[in-house]
Amino acid sequence: MLVSWNATNACNLNCAHCYRDSGIKAEDELSTAEARTMIEEIARAGFKIMIFSGGEPLMREDLFELITYACSRGLRPVLGSNGTLITPAMARRLVKAGAKAIGISLDSVSSETHDRFRAVAGAWQGAVDGMRACKDAGLPFQVHTTVMDWNYGEVEKLTDLAVEQGAMAHHVFFLVPTGRGVNIEESSLRAAEYEDLLRRIMKKQAEVSIELKPTCAPQFTRIARQLGVQTRFQRGCLAGLSYCLVNPTGGVQACAYLDIVVGNVRETPFDEIWRNAEVFAALRSRKYGGGCGICKFNDICGGCRARAYFYYRDYMAEEPWCLYRNGKKEVAHGS
Repeated sequence: MLVSWNATNACNLNCAHCYRDSGIKAEDELSTAEARTMIEEIARAGFKIMIFSGGEPLMREDLFELITYACSRGLRPVLGSNGTLITPAMARRLVKAGAKAIGISLDSVSSETHDRFRAVAGAWQGAVDGMRACKDAGLPFQVHTTVMDWNYGEVEKLTDLAVEQGAMAHHVFFLVPTGRGVNIEESSLRAAEYEDLLRRIMKKQAEVSIELKPTCAPQFTRIARQLGVQTRFQRGCLAGLSYCLVNPTGGVQACAYLDIVVGNVRETPFDEIWRNAEVFAALRSRKYGGGCGICKFNDICGGCRARAYFYYRDYMAEEPWCLYRNGKKEVAHGS
């Protein structure tokens, strides 16, 4: 079980797809004391991995203290970062605090393209330098890529770059339109492209020793099974099942991209929200609509609940960008 915490809304970049619409610190972010209480409740709920993300988590002043505290409560603290603030000294400090791994975003093999998407010159080089700093400090890292129509063709090259830099994994995030991402919805992949890229990623997995994982594309579990590719991931969409997110001001969501707050840790202990939230109960029922409801891969896929919510305003509806329908391939609407 893993939980993400958007430790701050502050960020030094202005990425076009940001689900948090990050940039400026939120007025009422959780205090250090509130965060410590939340961490205790997360551990009490049985979670094992805590992801410190943002915004840019390295912009939170008490981050190192909270990483150490998470360790003391039996959690495995990891981070999601744009990488640009990771100097050699910062990497060593993260290791000392108890961070176990970090995900660093890189969306193109071209520095100009990545910088344009992230809206800050030098972001690509900063991310790569951050990877090298992590490698030198002994902090395991993985590369995170958000894939859209303009970088759809270079995913395998990014995997090769991740291998060259010494990454332990390459996780490919399929755009879900939320936050600033709604402004670039037209650049998200459609059904046929999803299927093609997921098969490419699964085939690439057989060629490299690092872990490849599509994210927000739960159909990869079906494709892995169909292709006979071994993967440690047994379930596609984890939202509300073994994963959830806490936003900077304490709101709890089933996932980062499903923009429905089901409770707030300032008002209700996290472990109670996890047990009792109605949205979580619905997701755990797996009583999906449309093609997802009758799909024989329901048990390992589940479709993207956030994408269903964006397109249908129903988080239990069918996955809109899936070619598979009850044992047959069919083109989803608009593809």
